Amino acid sequence: MTKPLYIYGQSGHGKVLADIAKACGYAPIEFIDDDPQKTGVLRFDDALHVSIPVALGIGHNAIRAQVAQRLLERGFTLETLIHPSAVISPSARIGSGSVVMALCVVNADARIGEGCILNSGCVIEHDCNLSDFVHVSPKAALAGGVRVGEGTQIGIGASVIQNIAIGAHTMIAAGSAVTCNLPSNVMAAGVPARIKTALTQHQGALP
Repeated sequence: MTKPLYIYGQSGHGKVLADIAKACGYAPIEFIDDDPQKTGVLRFDDALHVSIPVALGIGHNAIRAQVAQRLLERGFTLETLIHPSAVISPSARIGSGSVVMALCVVNADARIGEGCILNSGCVIEHDCNLSDFVHVSPKAALAGGVRVGEGTQIGIGASVIQNIAIGAHTMIAAGSAVTCNLPSNVMAAGVPARIKTALTQHQGALP
């Protein structure tokens, strides 16, 4: 049995979501994108069917949050996509509009908020708590009990030791090792990770 799906955003991230949706049996799949340079896509102001769920094909955390709010106000539901190769504990909880990509591991009692991206091959260990619109990049690893604030991005290959708290709208650079708590609205990098600069809320998530 197939199920229709809209994907908002015909970016590279949106195309990855389309592959995941196909692997999960969704069909037909149609893109929504308001970029005038994109052709062959639906526009948000077209006569869309609110009965068809929408996956969030936008990599930028702040913009993804704005689009999610716009869709919910229009009456759409946000679809959660989980690649068939991902390993999800039965006790883990994943919020609406999130995506779990190929080879991810989400272990016991982890809590993933709405609109999150768990990118290819990342590991979310037991009892982690990720707020809404967090992006954990490919091959990043969060040890047990890590808490991550809304809109934060964990860079490619970064690692976070157990029981660390990271604030909202913060960015952890690729390859960093986080060994102490970090506040909101900063960029941290290095091994061990140290704060390099302050960020505005909209800088705290990369496209």
